[in-house]
Amino acid sequence: MAELAALTGLTPDGVRRELRTLHERHDLVLDLQDTDRVVMAHPFASVPLGFSVMGTRTLWWGGCAWDSFAMPHLLRDEPDLLVATRCPACDTAHAWVVGREAPPEGDQVAHFLTPMRRAWDDVVRTCANQRLFCSTDCVEAWLGRTGRERGYVMDLTTLWHFAADWYTGRLDPGYTRRAPASATAYFAGAGLHGPFWGLPD
Repeated sequence: MAELAALTGLTPDGVRRELRTLHERHDLVLDLQDTDRVVMAHPFASVPLGFSVMGTRTLWWGGCAWDSFAMPHLLRDEPDLLVATRCPACDTAHAWVVGREAPPEGDQVAHFLTPMRRAWDDVVRTCANQRLFCSTDCVEAWLGRTGRERGYVMDLTTLWHFAADWYTGRLDPGYTRRAPASATAYFAGAGLHGPFWGLPD
């Protein structure tokens, strides 16, 4: 709080008020147990949610598969980023060099558990359950073990295209967040379909 107050010229209480406003607008996510703590400012996270994203000199937590694959497109000073995670089903380690020119190679798949219309009901849970698996077999094994229903599965190429422009302008002054609820055209353009994304089959 003290650092943000010094940077903004606000009092610590003023900073807290502004952070709560940003949280309510879904521009960032506060820890509901400790509202002085920012948990996520998409695509960045301050807590581990399953992904590390390494640049030339900086190591970030990625909020989810979507955010981690979006970061290379947002961080233009980085030629590419190393995205690493583990399969939630079998604990196999995976890593990809993700750049802006083409999707990385690999047979892995992303599984998104929560439908987009429900994403902000508990956005930390939503992000923690957008994971990358070895294969659809691993997705099914994980769903069987956890008792959860299948969400949406996509390959790495689709994930890369989907993530590429989602956060365009995020680091620029005046940025307006793109809300999943109003992004059906973006989802359709990325090749996503069905009610999971608010689209017809």
